[in-house]
Amino acid sequence: MTKDKRQLLEKQLQQMHKAASGLEWSLQRCQSLTIDALDAEGEEKFETLTARFARMSDILIQKIFRLVDELDLESPGTVRDRINRTEKKGLIDSARDFIVIRELRNAIAHEYEEEALANIHREVLRLTPLLLICPARIQHYIDRSRT
Repeated sequence: MTKDKRQLLEKQLQQMHKAASGLEWSLQRCQSLTIDALDAEGEEKFETLTARFARMSDILIQKIFRLVDELDLESPGTVRDRINRTEKKGLIDSARDFIVIRELRNAIAHEYEEEALANIHREVLRLTPLLLICPARIQHYIDRSRT
């Protein structure tokens, strides 16, 4: 691995861990809230959670999974290809779940209707734990591949 790739990897791993920490904190703040009866403070907490969910999914899918493929000398392919390879490497349990995460991330940016937002909030609560287990698996995979 070149020095530049190693530096990029370290930077992205740090970014991933920081994003995961913020996402976990936001998740804890939202788990006790009733989605269908949010006040302004609750809406703000969910706004933060969904933004952090979208950011974490981007960091994983667009940066980390891509860089892991590069380090493993895989051809780039599509986002779906990248997610499928990540499942085969054992970094995620289900490619299908990560396709749903990717679709949800896209919906977060484009949805404004209150009923749809409530459904997005439910899905974010359900899927966030899947994002949060990735950093440890990825770190383990990277550490193992370095030796």
